[in-house]
Amino acid sequence: MATLSFFSRPFRVLRARLQAWFENRLPLSDHVTLTQRTVYILPTRPGLMLGTTLLTLLVASINYQLNLGYLLTFLLAGCALVGMHVCHGTLRGLAMNLVAPHAHYAGDTAYFDVNFINTRDSIRYGIGLRALKPQNADAPDRQAQWAWTDVPAQGSSVLQVAFTPALRGLHRLPTLTAETRFPLGTFRVWTVWRPAAHIMVYPAPEMNPPPLPPGEPRAGGAASAARAQRTGEFDGVRAYRRGDALKLVVWKKAAKADEQGHGLVVRDAQHAERHELWLDWAQAGAVGAEQKLSRLCAWTIQADQLGLDYGLRLPALEIKPGSGEVHKQQCLEALALC
Repeated sequence: MATLSFFSRPFRVLRARLQAWFENRLPLSDHVTLTQRTVYILPTRPGLMLGTTLLTLLVASINYQLNLGYLLTFLLAGCALVGMHVCHGTLRGLAMNLVAPHAHYAGDTAYFDVNFINTRDSIRYGIGLRALKPQNADAPDRQAQWAWTDVPAQGSSVLQVAFTPALRGLHRLPTLTAETRFPLGTFRVWTVWRPAAHIMVYPAPEMNPPPLPPGEPRAGGAASAARAQRTGEFDGVRAYRRGDALKLVVWKKAAKADEQGHGLVVRDAQHAERHELWLDWAQAGAVGAEQKLSRLCAWTIQADQLGLDYGLRLPALEIKPGSGEVHKQQCLEALALC
């Protein structure tokens, strides 16, 4: 087995280089209509076996002068030719449109949708789509799973593609391949498509992060952060007390409260006036850079869930305190691109 692996490695390297060269020649586009120039066809293994069988039947019919042998041979050959034409026409003329992907966290499976549009008056059967992973010279090729659909006549169908981005940052979507083997499975018709869209990959949040850092006194404020330093957490929220205004309730946490209101959390307005929460790179601990980004990502999610105003300090960027979904996305994108 080791000898076979040693001799197969050059072929995997050559295959990876050929695939990279082929993909780099393809244009980048989020919308594509398949034509005869962008659709490829080759016989499958069953198709090659069928061809061998037909050749054997033809030689035997000629040798023994079998009229029924001629009939069976040319009947099967005609069916194979018709199947080849139908198989090629299943993809030819099909339009594929990419739906803009949402951001994901590193290590999680990312999903995005592709919309197939059929302008023909007949149904297109058995169309599959997957992410075409690059060949690795040091490991066997492990392709993503196929997603299959039938596209109705004068209609559309949506397929979801899954892949796992390994690193944070802004990444181009993987190269896609669509194929069909309808109706006989004797021919494989496929196309290769390079989307132009990118996907934002946030750092993976730390599983069990430490408490939020203490709030910093506002500029010019006379209050001290001694109590926050002792507790080790930012106390911009507190337990609900009778008479608190409803607008101060952190409704994202209200689902955990019981019927008497125990468990409700409200914003501490007095503390918020004196302090502001900063998620600082320097306060993320003496760990590696990626671990710091994961901790800051977890703190960002936690502060957003508590409904706090928070800012973000990175070595080359500072985002002023704020709240809301837009502010959260701005901070997570800054962490992804740091």
